[in-house]
Amino acid sequence: MNLWKLKRKIHISWLIAIVCAAIFVGVFGAQYVKFEYFSSLACLLSAIVLILVVLWRRYIYLIPFIVVGGVMLGLWRGSVSQNALSIMKPLYGKSVVVAGRVKEDVDIGTSDQIIIRLDDLHIGQTSLPGVLWITSTGQGIKRGDGLVVTGKLAGGFGNFSGVMYRAKINEVIHPNTADIARVMRDWFADAVRRVIPEPESSLGIGYLVGQRRALPADLVTALQIAGLTHIVVASGYNLTILVRLTRRLFVKVSKYLATLSAVAMIVSFIAITGMSPSMSRAGLVAGLSLAAWYYGRKFYPIVLLFLAIAITVMINPSYAWGDLGWQLSFAAFAGVMIVAPLLQRYFFGDKKPGTIRQILGETISAQLVTAPILMISFGQLSNVAIISNLLILPFVPLTMLLTFAAGVASLILPIVIASVIATPAIWVLKYMMFVADYLSNLPWAMSEVKFTWLLAAVYYLFVIIFCVYISRVTKFNLRETNLVE
Repeated sequence: MNLWKLKRKIHISWLIAIVCAAIFVGVFGAQYVKFEYFSSLACLLSAIVLILVVLWRRYIYLIPFIVVGGVMLGLWRGSVSQNALSIMKPLYGKSVVVAGRVKEDVDIGTSDQIIIRLDDLHIGQTSLPGVLWITSTGQGIKRGDGLVVTGKLAGGFGNFSGVMYRAKINEVIHPNTADIARVMRDWFADAVRRVIPEPESSLGIGYLVGQRRALPADLVTALQIAGLTHIVVASGYNLTILVRLTRRLFVKVSKYLATLSAVAMIVSFIAITGMSPSMSRAGLVAGLSLAAWYYGRKFYPIVLLFLAIAITVMINPSYAWGDLGWQLSFAAFAGVMIVAPLLQRYFFGDKKPGTIRQILGETISAQLVTAPILMISFGQLSNVAIISNLLILPFVPLTMLLTFAAGVASLILPIVIASVIATPAIWVLKYMMFVADYLSNLPWAMSEVKFTWLLAAVYYLFVIIFCVYISRVTKFNLRETNLVE
């Protein structure tokens, strides 16, 4: 290569993508290095200087320096977090009394147990890092409540710093200031349940606000086998529907009002559902896409993907160390925003996809990208996911609207009239439950598979090569895709 080519400048967006990918590598690698080497202020300052110099000059030959700077920054952030987590290790295997705050809605586990995610941890006056995964028994525990629990602390998994099985709940502390968003959500959910029977009401509420934890266990299993869990958890799919609807409703008035309303929708939805890993990704990506749309700019999905990855792992490095929800959220995003548009262009040319073709393309693409993670984590793969998504996804926006209308009617009208208004929602929800139940009970609905991370790496390499080939053949510009449009 001629030297003059190395002195050419590269667009800053690609430099941002490169440094963000390097940051992720650094955060991920921090769990395998001695954190005291990289948690110093000197490491942080050196990384920042390297990154800023390359972003300022933007020459191609400086790319290795921004990679080094990004990795160093990621190692610094991950090492600082590892240093904090080291406080927990001497406590493993001991019985301790821990105080904390319930981070998310309580799950109903097996044998009448509940599953609690506890953060803001304290043992006496000593603060502890991370989030505890706790199983216990009890009722009436809500998100935002304070708990004092006793149990034997064990090593954590995924993004949990510790685990406590069969913990004893000593005290439940209801805060003086209630979680207003949760209270409003539960209040509206109760209104829906007055006019829509169970389990249809819980399914409709799951669509509307991503509250999966109220669903019956058998319905959750059916949704998992049918590959439909993603539409009833707090995820990007629910949020995208609401943001797109809000933007399109108000853009006829003004672009500013449309943006402001959509941002309010993002903030409100996250406040209602809670800041889970998938919601942090969904809210961040939707917000960045909305900002780009408002200023007349366009993100390359690859740049947006790595930017969101870097921001989330810098805020919470444990996401990079094994959080399944975080992994699946970004994998599905890559499938929908990168693979799906390329496949549409390759097979159908410039013709804009209709609803059915778009859902089919996005479902297949998301399944292609998330399949290795699911097979490694569960050893199973749904064979009916594409069919079930094709039969159900087109009706999800309508179901959300009908469920919302039923809830509003329950609040302002006599129950007799509200029940009539809720009838269409009940019909559609029954249809969806029938599809999920029927497909999940097919003998071939689920396959047992064995998959390793080495096979996954080879698989993803082929996917990347295939995407590069399609982009070269079709000359399709991925900047034309925008999440909120």
